[in-house]
Amino acid sequence: MLKVVHLNTYDGNGGAGKACIRLNQALLNENIDSKVIVHYKFGKNPAILTFNDSVVKKGYTAATIILERILAKRFLKPNKRTPFSFTWFGRSVIHHPDVQNADIIHLHWVNHSFLNPAHLAELAKLNKPIVWTFHDSNAFTGGCHVRYTCDHYQHQCGYCPLLKHPDEHDQSNKIWHQKKQAYDGLNFSIIAPSSWMLSSVLMSSLMKDKAIKQVPNTLNTSVFTPLKQAEARAALNIPADKFIFLSGFMPSRKDLHKGTEYLMESLNMLKERRGVKADDIELVIFGNRTNDPLPVFPFKTTFLGTIGNEEKLAQCYAAADAFLIPSLEDNLPYTVMESLACGTPVIAFTTGGIPDMVQHKHNGYLATYRSSESFTKGMEWVLDYSDKEQLRQQARQTVMDNFSEQVIAQKHIKLYQQALKTTGI
Repeated sequence: MLKVVHLNTYDGNGGAGKACIRLNQALLNENIDSKVIVHYKFGKNPAILTFNDSVVKKGYTAATIILERILAKRFLKPNKRTPFSFTWFGRSVIHHPDVQNADIIHLHWVNHSFLNPAHLAELAKLNKPIVWTFHDSNAFTGGCHVRYTCDHYQHQCGYCPLLKHPDEHDQSNKIWHQKKQAYDGLNFSIIAPSSWMLSSVLMSSLMKDKAIKQVPNTLNTSVFTPLKQAEARAALNIPADKFIFLSGFMPSRKDLHKGTEYLMESLNMLKERRGVKADDIELVIFGNRTNDPLPVFPFKTTFLGTIGNEEKLAQCYAAADAFLIPSLEDNLPYTVMESLACGTPVIAFTTGGIPDMVQHKHNGYLATYRSSESFTKGMEWVLDYSDKEQLRQQARQTVMDNFSEQVIAQKHIKLYQQALKTTGI
């Protein structure tokens, strides 16, 4: 039986953690011996393993994660909110029995003091096929996770706009060279979950000679499934007679790539255009509540807070008429896939991997990038769409055809088998 071990920093904390755990389950369903080992474990799922087998080790890991964030402030501009990872801390994983016994080592998101370049390079000693899913851009940049229009990753980084003292040999350039040295001695295959990520990797200076394949993430389509809207709304205490827009994050100045300002502009524009009909619209928001002052929303707004239970999250999608995601850069955001799986159309900017899931005017609306006017038109389009049930069916079918567990698991299995054949194991 094929043995696969997945390595990720956290257990389900963030999109990469979800993708890792969901893929693991999909592979188990296909009779693959698949395990997940994480750098720091928040949850209590006994099936998810951790490298911290004692309280002392867990405390040390937590300390390095926190210390990295504190030290980073000495180098990063305070007004820049783009995520950036340094390489000061890391841990060796090559002596763990499940890593040693695996046929395939599958890397996911390995930042926050987990696998720095030196410890990545160590994996070559195991002489095993390595597959690495890129959940953001960090693996092929000098530190940033979100690139926007910066093209320095196509060269050797340096002159990083996020650093206080950018120059030719700044921290981003040093990290780039650390990665270059590690990657030169490490044979691995890359999985890009989206066409956007695929094209980005192909343009990067660090990944030019690596094998790469586009394979999307998956999710549990039995949990994220269409439910009766009236029942979902009753359970969440949401009005049955309103048009409900759902948004999957709490607006914050800290995550500029989430596009908060465009969402607010679009909502205000929609309020003005709808006139008296605006009273028929309500907004529902789930996600972490920040300490930032909340903006004044033009529509009645319900805050659900963080939804940790997937069944309840599916209920939220099912209760909504449309999901709004104004992200400015995203790989293959799970909120889009989850919404579509629940039969709820999506309004989004044409960016990142979102066009791999949202088909314009078929299961949602792709607005012109950074255009609040276009985003507003998307909301108007779904409000006025004549056959909303057809729209919901088309949303669900998109996921079943392209992202269901069996489809994605089989694509990974095929890639694993090719990697084993190439390695000669």
